[in-house]
Amino acid sequence: MTDLQTRRNAMPPLQDAFPGTVVSALVQMLSRLGAREAFGVSGGAMAALWDALSSSSLGVYHFRHETGAAFAAIEACFASGRPTVLFTTTGPGLTNALTGIVAAREERARVIVVSAYTSASSRGRFAIQETSRSTLPPSLYEAGRPFHFASVVDDPAQLAAIERGLAAGLGRRSGFVAHLALDTAVQRAPAPPLQTLPWVAPESAEAPPRAQVAACVDALSDGPFAIWVGYGARDAAAEVATLARRMQAPVMCSPRGKGIFPEDDPLFVGVTGLAGHASVMRYLDECRPRRLLVIGSRLGEPTSFWDRRFVAPRGFVHVDVDPEVPGAAFGAAPTLAIVADAGATLRALLAELRPTGHPILELPHPRIERVQPRREGLVRPEALMDAIQTWVVDRSNATVLSESGNSFLWTTHRLRFSEPHRYRVSTGMGAMGHAAAGVIGAALASGRRAVAVVGDGALLMTNEINSAVKYDAPAVWVVLNDGRYGMCAQGMDALGLSADAEIPQVDFASFARAQGARATRVDHEVHLDGALAEAMAADGPFVVDVRIDPRCKAPASLRNASLADRLSLHRERTFPVA
Repeated sequence: MTDLQTRRNAMPPLQDAFPGTVVSALVQMLSRLGAREAFGVSGGAMAALWDALSSSSLGVYHFRHETGAAFAAIEACFASGRPTVLFTTTGPGLTNALTGIVAAREERARVIVVSAYTSASSRGRFAIQETSRSTLPPSLYEAGRPFHFASVVDDPAQLAAIERGLAAGLGRRSGFVAHLALDTAVQRAPAPPLQTLPWVAPESAEAPPRAQVAACVDALSDGPFAIWVGYGARDAAAEVATLARRMQAPVMCSPRGKGIFPEDDPLFVGVTGLAGHASVMRYLDECRPRRLLVIGSRLGEPTSFWDRRFVAPRGFVHVDVDPEVPGAAFGAAPTLAIVADAGATLRALLAELRPTGHPILELPHPRIERVQPRREGLVRPEALMDAIQTWVVDRSNATVLSESGNSFLWTTHRLRFSEPHRYRVSTGMGAMGHAAAGVIGAALASGRRAVAVVGDGALLMTNEINSAVKYDAPAVWVVLNDGRYGMCAQGMDALGLSADAEIPQVDFASFARAQGARATRVDHEVHLDGALAEAMAADGPFVVDVRIDPRCKAPASLRNASLADRLSLHRERTFPVA
């Protein structure tokens, strides 16, 4: 048990605020449903709720901005495996959180948003931060998008039905984002007694029907196939490895799927999509698998760029819990859709599938050559990634979160993971600042080190270092500080376009110390090892400000080629050399 968890467990439980009221009943409900952490920003309209949360056994983390709180809630969910709570006040409290709420939906997180709602007696009278269906989009209060479940709570009698609805939704294996809007007039109203429903893990996974299993076995037995692993397979890593090794099937992964199958395994051929490896396309061109078995990936633009070369002669066998996913990315390709849990499906296949004796070909692999540290000049990102590989990936169990932008490109391309649940990136929403704030949620929920690799633009956009200091979160930021929006600058240059993407350079070490965090600055590559060793050994938050050589080009040729296609520039599509 970590020091953070020991301190939390040693804290005596506080008495419920407003006992017997709607807010106290709601907080007890959230705890029964499995929530252990709540992130948000306070406000007068939700004062009673905030007090009830703070007087409960939940870990309540008051952030500096709702967007950062939302990102932290997402990453706390993935780090703990439990649902998390995001609380906001009216008006800008809720609207500030929307980017994170949409990201939670896209990431398939389980987050319950609790916001304040202007009471009926105040609506239409120009109340402060008036918030209702008439002042904000009605979709915020209805099931659909962005919420799977939504309810305006203006009657205590609703609580029992709300608990049943939340319990059912949290049992889904494909993510669940809910919104409870608490009428300010009902927050302290007496609550009826509720049935005590203990939290249970997501619904036990059932295997697909036998006919589908048989069809899948037939499809995978008639010729060589490769496995394409996505983030949805993260809890089926053992089954993926067993299947690959039994069938001697090569494995590639999406950017979010790194580590689910060990990247140092002889069967691993590389990462696909954004910042992917050229070895993947060499494998497809040279070895020509008959089918691709896709497990837990949406095959969207960041994973595939919808490149037709991924369509094998007999198409895909596509396993996903979401019925809308199989066949969506490559609509014209033959697809055998298996709508079921990845682990349950693979266990059913393993019970039936036997080695076919197809010849084993020599496979291409990613070529990531370490660079020799130099004493002079700014830090090359390649050298920084090598140091992160040594001090963070290989010598610790820390979760690594990578920010959108060039941080994502460098970490996805160069870092190598051999176990699941170690690497987190957001590719669907891809909001800047997600990792910069999310790292705190991951650290607090897991009780162990979490490391965010971020750009200077992202850390200026969403900064929660002060929040990390308050809660002594074991979070580390490694800042690629090059005084520019690096991906934007590089992309514009590659497209032959011009724009000003520079940022006045910030001393992030001083910036962090001013907020109470420990920090160090790295100007030369020979100091990387010492800085990262110090950061990983430190207690509490730590910032490593790395002055990056802006002349080094991130592996973004796939992304730039895709943009060029859209702009009708007809540039030749190339792949990163690795």
